[in-house]
Amino acid sequence: MHSAADPHAEIRAEVRKLCAKFPGEYWRELDAKRAYPTEFVRALTEAGWLAALIPEEFGGAGLPLSGAAAILEEIQAAGCNGAACHAQMYIMGTILRHGSPEQKQAYLPAIAAGELRLQAFGVTEPTSGTDTTALRTTARREGDKYVVNGQKIWTSRAEHSDLMLLLARTTPRDQVAKKTEGLSTFIVDMRTALGNGLTIRPIRTMMNHNSCEVFFDNMEVPAANLVGQEGKGFRYILDGMNAERLLIAAECIGDAKWFIEKARNYAKERVLFGKPIGANQGVQFPIAKAYAQMRAAEAIVKQGLAKFEAGQNCGEEANMGKMLAAEASWAAGEACVNTHGGFGFAEEYDIERKFRETRLYQVAPISTNLILSYIGEHVLGMPRSY
Repeated sequence: MHSAADPHAEIRAEVRKLCAKFPGEYWRELDAKRAYPTEFVRALTEAGWLAALIPEEFGGAGLPLSGAAAILEEIQAAGCNGAACHAQMYIMGTILRHGSPEQKQAYLPAIAAGELRLQAFGVTEPTSGTDTTALRTTARREGDKYVVNGQKIWTSRAEHSDLMLLLARTTPRDQVAKKTEGLSTFIVDMRTALGNGLTIRPIRTMMNHNSCEVFFDNMEVPAANLVGQEGKGFRYILDGMNAERLLIAAECIGDAKWFIEKARNYAKERVLFGKPIGANQGVQFPIAKAYAQMRAAEAIVKQGLAKFEAGQNCGEEANMGKMLAAEASWAAGEACVNTHGGFGFAEEYDIERKFRETRLYQVAPISTNLILSYIGEHVLGMPRSY
């Protein structure tokens, strides 16, 4: 399903080869235990795929965002799950674009070498959800350190990461001209913070996503770990969110391709009433329609990646691409389950696992309603709806 002109064809082939070593049984076993895919993440790290976006001078591959998107798409299309490590790809940009030379030197080579994991993103809170500027976690400056208090929720991979990128309020909301000001971004070394003001509590969810609640009780962070300027952190995070949306969209496209392939093959082989079920339009058309949806989403995501790489504003494509890709993967999942009938619910076919995993992306990392608000307000120029 790829054009011959794909600049990342070689990357895709290599990622496929690696993923072949982690078949359905591997993921089913982890799913049953709600365990982290340690071996899979290690294999991706050793092959250098998780350091794709780190510049070569720091030991990474220096790939553009479309290279990272190709890696994540292939992981999903091969039936694996990149959610265990995808954050490393998009959190990276904040440090690359806004970190100091000292911070880059301190962290990037170790991340590229696989000695450090940057997997946790502390933004969402139980009370504020998507209303990021209403977050309550505070960081108070005391000499050469900040003291952090508050809590975060849905901080995925917190138990399996060494570093966390944290957004906290450094100036109270009523003391800033705009509510987006007064928020700061920090690099937290969770290895030293754990038990010293940092508590992590896992949350069991519908799929094996390693998500957690995180509590900060007078946790100290060196002032040297502040990213960029104090009070400008919201902009730094936002700027990484377009990258995140494009990469998650690429994962959804990979999921859709997996479902479509699986459904198509089964529809061709399964014979009922004397003919393959795929000869029935009721079976064939939902698969065909999901394929059309996937291709449309793929085209928008490609445009978004091209704009991102050219340094242009890609908010429209990043948001639409994420929404359309999540809808396409869900439609493909529905078609796949229905094509397989009862077998679609049997664990050994891997469909129900992928079905649960891909459902998340209608809600995370941003809900569809907020995407529609963005398009209405910022693309179509209608009044703000919230």
